[in-house]
Amino acid sequence: MDRSQLLRGTLDAATLAVIAEHDGYGYDVVRRLRAAGLGDVGDASVYGTLRRLYRAGALTSYVMPSDEGPHRRYYGITERGHEQLAEARAIWADFSLALSNLLKTDVGVTV
Repeated sequence: MDRSQLLRGTLDAATLAVIAEHDGYGYDVVRRLRAAGLGDVGDASVYGTLRRLYRAGALTSYVMPSDEGPHRRYYGITERGHEQLAEARAIWADFSLALSNLLKTDVGVTV
């Protein structure tokens, strides 16, 4: 199974979940997604997701100065983003339960 296809379909929800914990700038979001187990997430994919979610009204953004270089654009979740995240959580719970049930193996069954 190709993990990149699974990631592509769930990156919006994962990004919203990370930002719902606390606001973050682009690379911070990438780092937190990787720390959560999504090690193969690409920088460009996350930055594109942040821009798309912002344009859709799911995120807000603001600029903060940085001690380590140029200013950083931080993203926070909006009410619309919280609604989208709640919907994604419900869809994922149903989907993952159905797939888990389908993928269970029966002991002693031969094909």
